[in-house]
Amino acid sequence: MARIAELRQGLVPPSTAVPTTTSTSGTDASQFASLLQDQAAGGATTGATATAATAATATPAADQTAGQKALAFAQQEIGQTEQPPGSNNSPRIAEYRTATAGSGIGPWCNYFVSWAAKNAGAPLGEAGQGFGAVSATAAWAQRTGRWNPAASGQPPQAGDLIVWGGQHIGIVESVDAEGKIHTIEGNSSNMVTRRTHDASGDGATGYVRLG
Repeated sequence: MARIAELRQGLVPPSTAVPTTTSTSGTDASQFASLLQDQAAGGATTGATATAATAATATPAADQTAGQKALAFAQQEIGQTEQPPGSNNSPRIAEYRTATAGSGIGPWCNYFVSWAAKNAGAPLGEAGQGFGAVSATAAWAQRTGRWNPAASGQPPQAGDLIVWGGQHIGIVESVDAEGKIHTIEGNSSNMVTRRTHDASGDGATGYVRLG
């Protein structure tokens, strides 16, 4: 009987229809891989475009004068204030002082321009020591051929330092079509701020060309 049962079972055709499940996970994986490739290609294109745009708009450092570089550093500092007001001090102003030799807490407009010039690779002073006093910067400029007296009538350029006697100093940002001189000045109303002066610089005595 057992043998008969085995024979009967052998007559039943084996199920060859092995369920073929379409692997959705496999399809998804394939689609996902394809998507990744598309995104990678698109990302590379976008990155290349962004790099090209940056290269097109950035001004190469080699094309900038020392004064323009100093101006760029000064522009980044607009809004820095004394803490507390009237103290001639703050953590950032302390950083400006490091660009001068042996300077202590005090009027800091010349510390500010010394710091900007040093960062631009054109430090003030024969030894690059920077100056705490405005008069010292003016004297250095005069003895080294960097001085443009206001009386000459020759307008300053962006990045030139603008000097008012021995009292105050800033950096020229631009000169507009009307001849007005736009500046960035440290220690002006206890902060680094933009100012606008008439064509004479509101009585400026001269300008210093950094390079």
